[in-house]
Amino acid sequence: MDDIAHHLIALLFIAAFVAGFVDAIAGGGGLITIPAMLIAGIPPLESLATNKLQAQFGVASATVAYSRKGHVDLKRQLPMAALAFLGGIAGALLASYVPASFLAAAIPFLLIAIALFFALKPNLSDLDSHRRVTPLLFSLTVVPAIGLYDGVFGPGAGSFYMLAFVLLGGFGLLKATAHTKLLNLGSNFGSFLVFAVTGSILWKVGLIMGVGQILGAQAGSRAAMRGGARIIKPLLVISCLVLATKLMADPSHPVRLWLGV
Repeated sequence: MDDIAHHLIALLFIAAFVAGFVDAIAGGGGLITIPAMLIAGIPPLESLATNKLQAQFGVASATVAYSRKGHVDLKRQLPMAALAFLGGIAGALLASYVPASFLAAAIPFLLIAIALFFALKPNLSDLDSHRRVTPLLFSLTVVPAIGLYDGVFGPGAGSFYMLAFVLLGGFGLLKATAHTKLLNLGSNFGSFLVFAVTGSILWKVGLIMGVGQILGAQAGSRAAMRGGARIIKPLLVISCLVLATKLMADPSHPVRLWLGV
């Protein structure tokens, strides 16, 4: 951290605050923090690893905020979070073996599909709807699968959890948002532990950004609980589309390389 100028540290703190706010409502905070760290001159691997550290503060803060208002029962959700945690560890360990080019090619299109689903599906609200799978099946299949993805690749994991809770669990948007946070924390923490062992984390930078994440997450969760679906739905759609655009804009994105553009 000593080689990073004070004004860049201040900008990273602000970026973390904004990311915490957005992430507490719709996910996608890494879309803000990872580019900010790269602009500050932090190498890609250290940026990814440090992002796992600082993001946990925001997700944990949002989780507590939703729990205090009764939108999620943390004790009942702990088994799911444990499976997400194991998925995150497995994903981080498999990261070097999984064809990242395949994931990088597919994820923008999946994010666009999620954005279209939330934008076009009628009657999406904070009211619960028909559950399509049992909680046990959801816990044993969907949760560790998304946790695995979070450990391997990461971007959009919160949006995938949200989609699963709404489409398969029958949750309303606010309830889905609240339940997403603890699972996101679990898979994040699992992959974070792997990065911590490799020594890739910039601890001081991550902890300072973590304070910004906490403050932003508190503000974002309050906004979500006040506005419900009216705020969550548009921000989720925008977050997915912006993340998809950012991934596709990378000159090294596989689809662009395949098309020669």
